[in-house]
Amino acid sequence: MKKTTFLLIFIAAVFSSAANFVCAQSAGDTTRTLNLDEVIVRGTRLQREVIPVQSLSGEELRKLSAFSVADAIRYFSGVQIKDYGGIGGLKTVNIRSMGSNHVGVFYDGIQIGNAQNGQIDLGKFSLDNIEEVSLYNGQKSNIFQPAKDFASSSAVYLRSRTPRFEENEKTHLKVVIKTGSFDLLNPSALYEHKFNDRLSASFNAEYVRSSGRYKFRYKRVFPGTHEVMYDTTAVRQNGDIESVRFEGGLYGRIPEGQWQWKGYFYHSERGIPGAIVNNRWMNSQRQWDRSFFTQGMFRKSISPKYDILVNAKYANDYMRYLNPDTTLMLIDNTFRQQEAYFSMANRYSLEKNWDTSLSADVQYNTLSSDMDGFVFPKRFTALAAAATSAETGKVKMQGSVLATFVRDRIRSGNTAADDSVRAAPDKKEFTSAFFVSYKPFAKHQFNLRAFYKYIFRMPTFNDLYYTDIGNVNLKPEFTRQYNIGFQYNKQWKDKTVKEWQLQTDVYYNEVNNKIIAVPKGSGQYRWMMMNLGYVEIRGIDLSSWALAELYNDWFLNLKLSYTFQKAQDFTKRKSEILQESTYGGQIAYIPRHNGSLIAGLTYKSWQFNYSFIYVGERYHSSANIREEYEQPWYTNDMAIVKNLVFGKTNLRASIEINNVFDQDYEVVLNYPMPRRNYKFSLTVEL
Repeated sequence: MKKTTFLLIFIAAVFSSAANFVCAQSAGDTTRTLNLDEVIVRGTRLQREVIPVQSLSGEELRKLSAFSVADAIRYFSGVQIKDYGGIGGLKTVNIRSMGSNHVGVFYDGIQIGNAQNGQIDLGKFSLDNIEEVSLYNGQKSNIFQPAKDFASSSAVYLRSRTPRFEENEKTHLKVVIKTGSFDLLNPSALYEHKFNDRLSASFNAEYVRSSGRYKFRYKRVFPGTHEVMYDTTAVRQNGDIESVRFEGGLYGRIPEGQWQWKGYFYHSERGIPGAIVNNRWMNSQRQWDRSFFTQGMFRKSISPKYDILVNAKYANDYMRYLNPDTTLMLIDNTFRQQEAYFSMANRYSLEKNWDTSLSADVQYNTLSSDMDGFVFPKRFTALAAAATSAETGKVKMQGSVLATFVRDRIRSGNTAADDSVRAAPDKKEFTSAFFVSYKPFAKHQFNLRAFYKYIFRMPTFNDLYYTDIGNVNLKPEFTRQYNIGFQYNKQWKDKTVKEWQLQTDVYYNEVNNKIIAVPKGSGQYRWMMMNLGYVEIRGIDLSSWALAELYNDWFLNLKLSYTFQKAQDFTKRKSEILQESTYGGQIAYIPRHNGSLIAGLTYKSWQFNYSFIYVGERYHSSANIREEYEQPWYTNDMAIVKNLVFGKTNLRASIEINNVFDQDYEVVLNYPMPRRNYKFSLTVEL
């Protein structure tokens, strides 16, 4: 009772503290919007970029041969994507080898949650309605944000398209039709309407259907030899998907502020093709997903020095998993999640170059299932963040402190009445971050930057309560991040190369109390989640961008990224054999070297786009032995685009060839990826 009282008083104090912030001086809130080839750059009077962001937006996104958000994120440095193959395959993101659960994914400023297992399937999010994809290591430089934005080791921000109208325009209509390999049919439509200067609306709908059938080569050799075990060509089965997505929003302007409401619905049925093992080519598992959320944002400048930001969200998710194969085990389980979230952030300008912010969030999650022995967990989370940002001549600084309070409760659910059921202990954690950048030369765009961040991720409901393997005594998984780097920009007026940018970061990360599955008892058929893992990551991220005018109306745009990572597993294991083979080994699926290249050549209404991804050698486990070795892979994608204008109608036709050289490769062991494939799209905008 005392803890609850303290928590409520703490939250109330954070919210009520806003009243002490109101003052009456400084310039009003102004927002600058600059349109450059459909790439939107936004800034506010108090936002100070300390750590630059990696982003793809506007025309850059359209140039990629990317079907989903996951395909686009591959081109950022420091990123690993786990892809289980095909359009319908699960796709999760891992940044700087700290694990996908340490990545916060935000949609229009509010985090997408999954309290059950912490995994966000980025393959669900189409690029048709996405205006910008951004990646931040540490956190955003803008301190005016909800407390949740401070609570991840890294973050991916997805910003959907916002209606924008020229003078005398009232409506926009955009229709896209895509088809191609794997029996793909993917139409989508976007309608935008302007009611008046203060209110507009948008509605977006998309349908995806694909058989997911593609040829692949499956070859295996006996370990330690060149003798072929399997070498055959087959067709991927049970990889079909059918999905629909509906999205609608209202966008309003008020004096010295703005508001936004959005509704989102997604439903899919897909096959789970499974791993190709023991000469087994066909799996029969199916999965149904249904996601709905509605969220809103309200932002207003109360006085010249004081601003508020309010966010709210309700989400309801359903998942059914079916394994009809009775030779293994008949499984037919459903899981239902609900989430309610509310946040209020306050920003106050102490001086012209010194801002402070105070934000507090509350979140409530529930999970239920028809699985035998499953308990129904409920989680109440409260977060409060205090941050400050200052600029003193050549130096910019940002610091933040985050307090997190978590309380879990459960009810017996599907367990027997006499079973002992208990919730995980309450948790209270305080974490911090500090960022600094330095510009030594007034006449050159050269910046040095560094940051330190200490943060954690809570064990998921599956980690704590999953039937027979959950462990309610798990501790949070902590990370420490150290980063130092620089950025250099150079522009020329009368040279072939118009602009060039280079940025490099060197980093060291630690992951403590890493949650891993270990055998339960002496048998190998029962497992339990434990805090036994410890990982150290050392790496270098490099990215460069250049724009050149080769000849009259011929423009070349190049973007290069490269990552080196030494991510070592220093987990201590009881087995001497495992300890010897895994201690200090590169962790599973993390390559030492990987990189990408994006090139776009434009001539008047024609575009030629080329993209290349390389992933170096990896191992399937921390035992870096020959049997666990996986060869490097790379893909080359190309596209030709033609833009046409008929009065007020814009047409865009494109032909894409993906995996041009027909390479056989696997991102995850025994999950073959598609070989050469094609996609055709036609876009009509009115």
